[in-house]
Amino acid sequence: MPDYHFAAVRPSGERLEGEHHCQSEAALVEWLQGQGYIPVTIATSAATVSPRQWLKRRSQPKVSVEQIANLTRQLSTLLEAGMPLERGLRTLTDLASEVAVRQLLQRLLAGLQQGGRFSDVLEQEPTLFSRLYVNMVRAGESGGALETVLQQLADYQERSQALKESVRSALIYPIILVTVAVLSVLMLLLFVVPQFQEMFADMGATLPLATRIVVGIGEVFRHYWWLLLATTFLLVAAASAALERPAIRLRWHAWLLRLPIAGELITKMETARFSRTLAVLLENGLPLLSSLQLAREVVGNGVIASAIAASVDDLKGGRGLSMALQQAGQIPPLALQMMRVGEESGSLGKMLLRIANVYDQEVKTAVNRALTLIEPTLIVGLGVVVAAIISSILMAILGANQLAF
Repeated sequence: MPDYHFAAVRPSGERLEGEHHCQSEAALVEWLQGQGYIPVTIATSAATVSPRQWLKRRSQPKVSVEQIANLTRQLSTLLEAGMPLERGLRTLTDLASEVAVRQLLQRLLAGLQQGGRFSDVLEQEPTLFSRLYVNMVRAGESGGALETVLQQLADYQERSQALKESVRSALIYPIILVTVAVLSVLMLLLFVVPQFQEMFADMGATLPLATRIVVGIGEVFRHYWWLLLATTFLLVAAASAALERPAIRLRWHAWLLRLPIAGELITKMETARFSRTLAVLLENGLPLLSSLQLAREVVGNGVIASAIAASVDDLKGGRGLSMALQQAGQIPPLALQMMRVGEESGSLGKMLLRIANVYDQEVKTAVNRALTLIEPTLIVGLGVVVAAIISSILMAILGANQLAF
């Protein structure tokens, strides 16, 4: 029997996530309903996927987040120009140059032609369209403003992607520095040190401790590189498998938040993402409780997501959003104060957008500040390692010369 990973909620808003061993998805749904839960997502656990299934999934063309954002904006433009939805999808299908995008549009078009609502058709593609996306489209259909909702979704996706790209771009230079440092040290250990090692062996002199350590490290890399690679691969695989477990993943996320610089950066990124998502949902007329549940799903850190989920009960008890989130913890004080002002002025959605913009900028500032510390540290660290290797070789040469005289 396969293992299934699931997420489910009670009508009260309580969320349950985990794995269950059962014969089929239908059996899992029946079990969850018997416990009083409504299934939200069900997926086969990675451990039960056969190599053939894994290779098939990997070989299938994928649609990127950027392509989804582009399709959303293009469809919004066509609808705004007065084109019917089905004709708009057919037009985009004819214009699509990528195979994966064309196949996706064909599936959506086929679903519409069978009489389904657009939101219901999108719901059949859970790996490409999140519950946030589907529920916003459903709200747009109900309110007769689908083109406006799609425009907002495109803006939201592009802003979220722009924040990720800014962080990735900022990390390129440190990654290059680390790569150069590792390659430089490996070149010294694998090619330079062995040449001096032969010379020292011919002299017959006892090598200093530092030289013996460097030579020993070079021997390990030269003769047991395959073991080091295999060990590294196994450690990464074991860590990835461990992080699939909700309890371990939660402890890992909590540890990340306690890191001096990275913890603050993660908190700001998650706050910006959560605030922007909640703002878009509220601005499109979704109730606060439903919006909060959907916005929680875009938060990647489990500790912050749990804090947001815990605020749902306080909201049901009559507390405001800012007070409920303050009681749950994890959200920065500035964001809470701005939310309180938005609640008092009746413009919570607009204030949440302002919070997202503030923390987007703070994330960029924090990344740049961190890089000003990381870059010189990496350069100095590389210099120290190279200097230590060269010094150990010079110590052996000087020692051999003294013995010769």
